Amino acid sequence: MYRQLAVDTPIRAKRINNGLAPAALVGHDANVTTQKPDKNKITGDQRNSFIAAMLGWTMDAFDYFIVVFVYADIAKTFHISKAEVAFVTTATLVMRPVGALLFGLWADRVGRRLPLMVDVMFYSVVGFLCAFAPNFTVLVILRLLYGIGMGGEWGLGAALAMEKVPAERRGFFSGLLQEGYALGYLLASIASLVVINGLGLSWRWLFALSIVPAMISLIIRYRVQESEVWEAAQDRMKLTNTRIRDVLRNGAVVRRFFYLVALMTAFNWMSHGTQDVYPTFLGATANHGAGLSSVTVKWIAVVYNIGAIIGGLFFGTLSQRYGRRYTVVFCAVLALPIVPIFTYSRTAAMLCLGAFLMQLFVQGAWGVIPAHLTEMSPDAIRGLYPGVTYQLGNLLAAFNLPIQEHLAESHGYPFALAVTIVPVLLAVTILTLIGKDATGIRFGTAESSFLRAKA
Repeated sequence: MYRQLAVDTPIRAKRINNGLAPAALVGHDANVTTQKPDKNKITGDQRNSFIAAMLGWTMDAFDYFIVVFVYADIAKTFHISKAEVAFVTTATLVMRPVGALLFGLWADRVGRRLPLMVDVMFYSVVGFLCAFAPNFTVLVILRLLYGIGMGGEWGLGAALAMEKVPAERRGFFSGLLQEGYALGYLLASIASLVVINGLGLSWRWLFALSIVPAMISLIIRYRVQESEVWEAAQDRMKLTNTRIRDVLRNGAVVRRFFYLVALMTAFNWMSHGTQDVYPTFLGATANHGAGLSSVTVKWIAVVYNIGAIIGGLFFGTLSQRYGRRYTVVFCAVLALPIVPIFTYSRTAAMLCLGAFLMQLFVQGAWGVIPAHLTEMSPDAIRGLYPGVTYQLGNLLAAFNLPIQEHLAESHGYPFALAVTIVPVLLAVTILTLIGKDATGIRFGTAESSFLRAKA
């Protein structure tokens, strides 16, 4: 049944804003005329969909990294160890695949807009409630629920944004979208500096503030139109009596799913391995920590997140010319010689330099991912496929922080960082090289729908 979609079908489809002419959606319908789009023009709807997706992802990162900055303060409040509080980040990551699955399936059935707005409202309220957690158990439960909302945001937001923007500019917008994560980390750094170090307020205020960008994202997303790619895919599936389960059973789709989960596992180990424990390492005096002041640590975080944003934008744009795979490999290989500077430097200046360069390349590779995952996903399940593969990778990387903390207790932070980062950079390189590339593919075509894929 699934292969029947490969035949040409004389239906009229709506013009797709990413530069796809209707004829590419429906085969070779002689009744449909091809209109060459303006490759550089961004419509108001495309702009709104992208801004909403980036703000949503920024909010997710902001709320997640709040915990990274204040888990020592949380430990003091609830009279528990830092290792126990580190489990809060694991709990959030563990629930992300659940959110990606639930909201992704919903989005592939009813469209992107409604599930995204419900998701934003859900995680905004839950994140805000974390400020009022009376004990550690309640905080863990709220972070578990927040993980569900966080899991739904990235996949749906990336799918809608990448389906909307012109295919010729997808690399740039992919880098910009993904670095909403670094922007959220940067804002968390600044907020922590102002709220805790500057104003002397409790960590609870940081969670209370997190509702603001989420509400702005919701207002913008309310104005976004439905994805034309999704609408066209639904038309084709109805015409051929094809269901989502038929797509999910396709052999090529299944094999690529497991490959992308492995790739995203390596990517998430790379990201969390270079970010989560690093502020603690910079500020710690025990276990061979750098022993820097709290203010210095947060300023270094500001600098390396600027590096992350630059890397995502630059290499995301570069991937449009040289391909997603080669750009990722280039970044991962260049990050390897940075590891000694990043982990074993003893002065604030060298640690800052190492962190800046590390995040430049790590997030440079990540800047490719929104475009890469959506391009590797079938049209009919693009709400589900990128988000679930991404978040399952997060799940498998969820124990990164506790592992690094335990290694630091026995061997010191520099060893814990180096021994977890180097193998992951090699894994990212190898897995990326053995994969495929769909740079610039036109959504809605037979190729992007996996219509000609062999089972």
